[in-house]
Amino acid sequence: MADIALTHATVVTMNPRREILLDGAVVIEGNKIVDVGKTSQVVPQYRVDLELDCAGKLVLPGFVDCHVHLAQALLRGCADDMSLIPWLRERVWPLQGTYTPREGKLSAQLCCLEMIKSGTTTFVESGLHSRYGFDGIAEVIESIGIRAALSKKLMNVSGYADQPDVIPPSMVEDGEATMRETLAMIRKWHGKANDRIHVWFGPRTPGACTVEFYREIAERAREHGTGVTIHLAEVKQDVEYMRKEFNMTPMQFMRHCGLVGRHVIYAHGVWLSDGDFRILRETGGTVCHCPASNLKLASGVAPVVKMLEAGVNVALGCDGGPSNNCYDMLREMKLAAVVHKGWLLDPQALPAESVLEMATINGARATLWGDRLGSLERGKLADVIVVNQRRPHLVPVRNPISNLVYAASGEDVETVIIDGKVVMQEREVNTIDEAEVIAEAQELGLEVDRRLGLNIGPRWPVI
Repeated sequence: MADIALTHATVVTMNPRREILLDGAVVIEGNKIVDVGKTSQVVPQYRVDLELDCAGKLVLPGFVDCHVHLAQALLRGCADDMSLIPWLRERVWPLQGTYTPREGKLSAQLCCLEMIKSGTTTFVESGLHSRYGFDGIAEVIESIGIRAALSKKLMNVSGYADQPDVIPPSMVEDGEATMRETLAMIRKWHGKANDRIHVWFGPRTPGACTVEFYREIAERAREHGTGVTIHLAEVKQDVEYMRKEFNMTPMQFMRHCGLVGRHVIYAHGVWLSDGDFRILRETGGTVCHCPASNLKLASGVAPVVKMLEAGVNVALGCDGGPSNNCYDMLREMKLAAVVHKGWLLDPQALPAESVLEMATINGARATLWGDRLGSLERGKLADVIVVNQRRPHLVPVRNPISNLVYAASGEDVETVIIDGKVVMQEREVNTIDEAEVIAEAQELGLEVDRRLGLNIGPRWPVI
């Protein structure tokens, strides 16, 4: 007996041999994959409750977005064409500083809707401020059906790199209070929703935490067996600050603070060096590459090809609404695949296959679900997506991986299964009222602007 069978598909397994099965099938029982193989060989062995005919479609593991700002979906388009620190200081921090739990919850709903509809089944939230309402956001994750590592933001200094007291009072938090809340949320939410929710530590960037506080975070994460995610070397100022203040490179500083290991994700890594790569390889941490955000904010281009050559695990992330303006991993994959070719003047620099690995198996390895996600294999968790290939921009199909990375977008994702449950079918998300969320987000998003007297709109005349 089985619950769901996806049949007659082109199955991109992402297994160790990276096999692609023509006329393949994936069989799901409960929240696990119980069989993968040729449709004619696999399906007759099971009595199936729901069979989805996927002829002309790709079936593959759901995408893992390793760097997401849930609270920033409501701020989409609020700070275009600005560099990082003015972007934070003048727009993003002040706007987020007006949030109540209502905005935090609504932004999370909007973000999760967009991720599900573009094929993301697991994500790592980079750090939730207390004012967003952690409980309400966790409830969104539980009800909408996605898989998430929710990180609580921690800080005990109000600076950013070499700029003291730059974080506005509305966003400053007390170090002891953030630690207490993080531990309380671990006790309350870690492992809940059939283990779809994990709680991580999300310390702010160097300049907002003391060395002693980072060391306490590292110790607590190991004690509770959970993860840590931190922005690192996103802009050149970060590296200059760590060199000037500590005479260390970014990864030397992380090792000095004890924030190293397989359970740590370093977002961006734009300005990491060869020596940093060696530390990453030795300690097993993951760099989350966010090309759209890094390019839009003019932060630079992360040396991803060098990282991969050095044996570093590199995942992929969309970042946030003001820095990327969307949470579509397929768009992010294409950008990652092409920007390094142009940057290095090498068309073979980052093949489509490598980018798909970053978005699936590498991302899974970075999470606490690593050995249970990222590929379609027996015994793995049933986080599966279906992509329609029978669309004008996706035919003819010579290489389905090429078409997926270079030609597809999130709009081509048709069905999403998370933890064995059909969360979206034929592009209809069945766990939330999409129209209601969109209407409320349009209204409340502009209300957030008005609280600060901002009137953000086109540079051209509107008549």
